[in-house]
Amino acid sequence: MKKEKKYARKYAKDFNFLTVLYQKYAVFLYRFVFNFFYRFKFEGQQNIKKGSRYIVAANHISYFDPLLLSNITGLNIAYMAKKELFEGSKWFAKRLSWLGAFAVNRENPEVSTIKTVLDVSKAKWNLGIFPQGGIRRDRTIRDINKGFIVFAKMLKLNILPVGITGCEQYNWKLFSGKINVKIGEEIPYDLSEEEILKRWASSIEKLTGYTNELRNEENIKKCLT
Repeated sequence: MKKEKKYARKYAKDFNFLTVLYQKYAVFLYRFVFNFFYRFKFEGQQNIKKGSRYIVAANHISYFDPLLLSNITGLNIAYMAKKELFEGSKWFAKRLSWLGAFAVNRENPEVSTIKTVLDVSKAKWNLGIFPQGGIRRDRTIRDINKGFIVFAKMLKLNILPVGITGCEQYNWKLFSGKINVKIGEEIPYDLSEEEILKRWASSIEKLTGYTNELRNEENIKKCLT
């Protein structure tokens, strides 16, 4: 329990120059290795406004998604990660933390999460969230957690939607895989919760080609309750 609290509560000082360097090192290392297995296609960087900060919200299909987001955006991003990732290997937990990630209890949200999010903003970092709540490889947009909307409104930050495809299954055959990462147009935080959710789902549908079950009003209401 003590270790979980350590990784759940981070401060503005924890998002520093060393964290930036470690993120860049991790991005370089994964690209060096994965260039032997995948071809990468990045699109939409023009949708990032210089000097702006965002809630970076993407679909989630693999453990490499945070590195892909840091790679395509070039932004300093603090990632919300499920607490279970920090409860196994101490080595892995430390490196997740060095990357700027912090533990979140998805079943019972804690005050420490709110405080850490506020410190992320104080450090002038961007917040990375996967609204699906976990890895989803069924190519369907549904059961979205509205937490990213709550944080966007709390921090007064627009949402930057990002669609990721190509990692639904890991590829280990040389030069045979293809990863596409696309950035959509930012979504204003001052829209209604329902409108933000609709726009995000619609944007991810357009960026990925996935089936969007949030076209159904009933499904939208379930996500917002």
